[in-house]
Amino acid sequence: RGSMLGRLVKLGPDDALPTSHGTDAEATALRARHLVDEVSITEPITYKAPNERLSVVAVDCGMKANMVREFNARGVTVTAVPWDYDFLDLLDKSDGLFVSNGPGDPTQCQVTIDNLRTALNREGDALRPMFGICLGNQLTSLACGASTVKMPFGNRGQNQPVLDALQPGACMVTSQNHGYAVDPTNLP
Repeated sequence: RGSMLGRLVKLGPDDALPTSHGTDAEATALRARHLVDEVSITEPITYKAPNERLSVVAVDCGMKANMVREFNARGVTVTAVPWDYDFLDLLDKSDGLFVSNGPGDPTQCQVTIDNLRTALNREGDALRPMFGICLGNQLTSLACGASTVKMPFGNRGQNQPVLDALQPGACMVTSQNHGYAVDPTNLP
């Protein structure tokens, strides 16, 4: 059946074990939560690189602070925006677009998908390079017309092997934590 929802219950020394593990309504409510909305910033924030060479707009779907540090260390100023922010005007003043990782079902982020689709359809000098990690890749794929699927167990852990398509025979060990994937059977 794949991954199941669980709950931790703190019991005192005299407490009996619970006879119920929660209701179907509680499980449905948990699955329906818009997790990206819960973890994204609420206002744009600019993180200036001390040795700025480039700038990117970063759509924060649950972005880790270390991502900003790594961009800044490489001379990239980051303007982080909330997941549902219309970033197109900011994109005109930047060198690229980054869509972060984050939790939950990518189809719940329709506003982001629509904004990405608009950015992808720009032409000429208005077009900017864009890339995403995990959820960001899934959102970009949805904007291109692909679909996503819920994985039965997800990829979870800090030792997931990934083959490098650009260097035949090379394999990297990566950290992953996602429960959805881009469906390879219907790529546009």
